Amino acid sequence: MSAEKGSAFLLKVGDGAAPPAYTTVAGLRTTQLSVNGEAVNVTSKDSGGWRELLSGAGTRSVSVAGSGIFTGSAAEARVKTNALTGLLDDYELSFESGERMRGRFLVTRLDYAGDYNGERTYTLALESSGEVSAL
Repeated sequence: MSAEKGSAFLLKVGDGAAPPAYTTVAGLRTTQLSVNGEAVNVTSKDSGGWRELLSGAGTRSVSVAGSGIFTGSAAEARVKTNALTGLLDDYELSFESGERMRGRFLVTRLDYAGDYNGERTYTLALESSGEVSAL
């Protein structure tokens, strides 16, 4: 497998329709995806001194973080509205290989910053709610 460009790792937000159409959150310069799992330990005296985990049990979640240049796009406005209202929304992550992941996420952090003669920037964090599927 060849290396993929970070610029091709895109965060998209749904439009609220069913099924949703997705729009790229413009201006993202960095993005990060973390898949988290909580194991269920089923070790017993019959485990021979080795830890045993229960397959398929526990909780799984996906965390997404990104930062970029504020452009005032409709997708950025939707993310801001979701952050202010605490609404879950549909999001899609797409990669250069064509792989995509979709799920419902909550915006858990949205920060804006800017320097006197610099551009306005933002940083965001999303946490999954429910299943995140790979397409």
